[in-house]
Amino acid sequence: MAGTSKGEHRIGLLNGIAAYGMWGLVPLFWPLLKPAGAMEILAHRMVWSLVFVAVALVFVRRWAWAGELLRQPRRLALIAVAAAVITVNWGVYIWAVNSGHVVEASLGYFINPLMTIGLGVVLLKERLRPAQWAAVGVGFAAVVVLTVGYGRPPWISLCLAVSFATYGLVKKKVGLGGVESLAAETAIQFLPALAYLIWLSSRGDLTFATEGPAHATLLASTGIVTALPLVCFGAAAIRVPLSTLGLLQYLAPVFQFLLGILYFHEAMPPERWAGFALVWLALVLLTWDAMRSARRARVVAISRRTDPAAAAVDAVDV
Repeated sequence: MAGTSKGEHRIGLLNGIAAYGMWGLVPLFWPLLKPAGAMEILAHRMVWSLVFVAVALVFVRRWAWAGELLRQPRRLALIAVAAAVITVNWGVYIWAVNSGHVVEASLGYFINPLMTIGLGVVLLKERLRPAQWAAVGVGFAAVVVLTVGYGRPPWISLCLAVSFATYGLVKKKVGLGGVESLAAETAIQFLPALAYLIWLSSRGDLTFATEGPAHATLLASTGIVTALPLVCFGAAAIRVPLSTLGLLQYLAPVFQFLLGILYFHEAMPPERWAGFALVWLALVLLTWDAMRSARRARVVAISRRTDPAAAAVDAVDV
């Protein structure tokens, strides 16, 4: 049994690394789709993602969730909200990468954990521990420094962070698996995206039909690029602890940041380095606090099994 558990954990870890690795390296993919503009790429991503996940669901014969979802208007409304905010996230990210803002886009995903905490406080009335407040304060200082450095607020980063944090919050409320959730969201996106592509074609601006079969194949593969990391993430989520996934999530923005500097040769003046350093400090505080909290929770769990009275006292400090 222990061997099986170890093997499952290893598989989960490899899938987690694969998922976040693909998300981290995706800036290499979007420029390959030029001369298609960001809006055409976004529309193709929506259309082909639905095609890909529909084929996958037919293959695994997993459709029971769809009937249940159609009978739940509140969950359907939440799916529509999720589809709207992820549309904004995808569109801004594609535009940012293809416009030479990979580093600023990576900052959005570094800020995302801080934004998620902020939404928890504002919308869910969650109470923060002192270290979490410190992290949020340092993160706010980072945004101020970066605003001075850029000469404007880092709106690309903030838009990506807010949209993805909102998306995560809505998905938690919906409670669907990764592939099922993507299928539902892209089903909502499909008709508007297809209508946009038909409109582009009527104007003679659709590159899918004019740039050759290689370009068309790359545009169609946006469905695989979107869905495959989610499949790997789903495989990881059921096999490794959330604390491990929490650490792995930083792989994606680290890869994006390194690509922005080393491959796309984007500028990093001193004030931008200072802003990123503050963001990283905030993330170190968050990670340290999360690990400490998880360790205390384990101690309480062990105490509960051995001494229920002591566990009640320890739980106050967690």
